[in-house]
Amino acid sequence: MQTHQPATVQSATIDEVVTTVIMARVTDYFGFFVYAIASALVFPTLFFPMVDPVTGTLLSFAVFSLAFLARPLAAFAGQAVQRKIGKTGRLILALMILGTSTVAIGLLPGYEKIGWAAPIALAGLRFTQGIGLGGAWDGITLQLQSAAPAHRRGLYAMVPQLGGPIGFCVAASIFYVLTGFLTADEFINYGWRFAFFAVMAVNVVALFARVRLLSTDFGASEGSIQSAPIVELIKTQGRPILASAFIPLASYALFHMVTVFPLGYAILYTEQPIAEILLLQLLGGALAVCTVILSGVLADRYNKRFVMWISTLSIIGLCLTIGTLETYPAIYILLGFTLLGLTYGQASAIVPNRYEAEYRYSGAALSTNLSWIFGAAFAPLVGLSLTVHFGLWAASLYLLSGVLVTSIALLYLEKSKRSQHAHG
Repeated sequence: MQTHQPATVQSATIDEVVTTVIMARVTDYFGFFVYAIASALVFPTLFFPMVDPVTGTLLSFAVFSLAFLARPLAAFAGQAVQRKIGKTGRLILALMILGTSTVAIGLLPGYEKIGWAAPIALAGLRFTQGIGLGGAWDGITLQLQSAAPAHRRGLYAMVPQLGGPIGFCVAASIFYVLTGFLTADEFINYGWRFAFFAVMAVNVVALFARVRLLSTDFGASEGSIQSAPIVELIKTQGRPILASAFIPLASYALFHMVTVFPLGYAILYTEQPIAEILLLQLLGGALAVCTVILSGVLADRYNKRFVMWISTLSIIGLCLTIGTLETYPAIYILLGFTLLGLTYGQASAIVPNRYEAEYRYSGAALSTNLSWIFGAAFAPLVGLSLTVHFGLWAASLYLLSGVLVTSIALLYLEKSKRSQHAHG
């Protein structure tokens, strides 16, 4: 039975949209990083005690990547669901799937109680989280970009990106308190579970604001939230999709190499208290919030490509400091988060306007999911694997590969723009 959207369309002010976008993205990233941090601090011990700590952490990071593989599948399945129950119904269903799987992870018994069923269930629930995340793509960031004044597009583009560092700080602060006030046994046995229950509570609060925004006419005139058939999308928009996926690769790789990777490395190879690493990352997250905002100012003064070039090439210098994780991690972590804000601030906004209007929503969804897969999904796993086999310095090779791919994509974008001007 076809479910139609309500006939009554409300209006939303720009302040309401900005607030809702930030709230939605903070909520998404909060849940995202609760799992990410637990994959380094908890899951190797709880779900993979049958192997050595290094192998257990590698297996935990492998499970971590499953959600990213599920997201594109969910995004396309969401189109069929939306045709039957509407945008609002799809969003509610997706967030219910996400919330239920997240709480279920928080309730899972460990390997010592149910054996191999524990890691298998963890993998299944992690994949289900990806289904929820992919299905919850709502296009509100595109609505915000379409409404931006011409001279403030950089600032508007960075607004959704604030959700990344803020969401991480919220998640890291919870684990900082839990690891600081509980014994190691208390934390592993039950303390970490509170963070997963908090995700569900926050999701419920954010859902109401997101549903309300979807029922407004804000930005709808641009046709920015219309789905397109997958075959037609790939056939007509293949190049913009690849460009959009590869341009933010360095930023997304850096995201996990300054958040998840240092935690796993510190536990396995150093004697540094995890609470101290989390505190450094909290300080780094605050710096990233500031540099995300700075990226918007610089993008409006110069342009988005300028910001992406400067921040991407600066990652090469960061790679030279990765050895400090062993002795003085503040250098790598604080510098890494500072650069993360600059690269991430404009990463999602540099290419979407190259899509034809009717493909913008689906194209942005597909390219974003592909970019997370190529750049971020396997970053902790590959970074730690390189460290195990070659040493800490080798982990920087993953970051350098992201810099290379992003640089090539930016050069392609520059060439395409010159070609368009020449034929214009």
